[in-house]
Amino acid sequence: MIEPTGLRARKKARTRDAIADAAISLFLAHGFDQVSVNDIAAAAEVSKPTLFRYFATKEDLVLHRFADHNGEAARVVRDRQPGVSPVTALHRHFRAGLDRYEPVTGLNDHPEVVAFHRLVFTTPSLAGRLTRYLLEDEEALAGALGPGIEARLRAAQVLAVQRVLARTNWQKIADGRTARDVHPEAVADADQAFAQLR
Repeated sequence: MIEPTGLRARKKARTRDAIADAAISLFLAHGFDQVSVNDIAAAAEVSKPTLFRYFATKEDLVLHRFADHNGEAARVVRDRQPGVSPVTALHRHFRAGLDRYEPVTGLNDHPEVVAFHRLVFTTPSLAGRLTRYLLEDEEALAGALGPGIEARLRAAQVLAVQRVLARTNWQKIADGRTARDVHPEAVADADQAFAQLR
């Protein structure tokens, strides 16, 4: 994520982060549906209108973390080295994420990350909103892959594979295993899945 420049931009970024951090802390402690927007505004020490200037919906208070990855697959395809196929570039990118234990791969056992994923996956309104992010990603990736139905189908397949891999990794960790223990299986699953895509 690019750091904002200028005092005003930095102040806005700090306010946005403070609101989001307060919201996620409350959601993890009490559950998404039990926390009101008023509760979040009070905890973040901002007015309700200020909160809505930064986040259009209650769901966006959680899912802005996924928004940071919006368009990532399309960027990987556009920025790939000459001679590297799109699927190979995406495979390498996902594997690198596994090696860094990035939360977006599901392979991260920090208790807050595990709890955050549980919150998203078990709250219907969040899961529904996440689908919108995925559809935007799919559209961007299809655009990077080229015109026509083939590009759209390939984009949908790639993003479905990444979603299934991430959810599988998260489930193993949620069941009590460590990320380090799951890592070899996660790599093997990713290799198999991307080989099938090819």
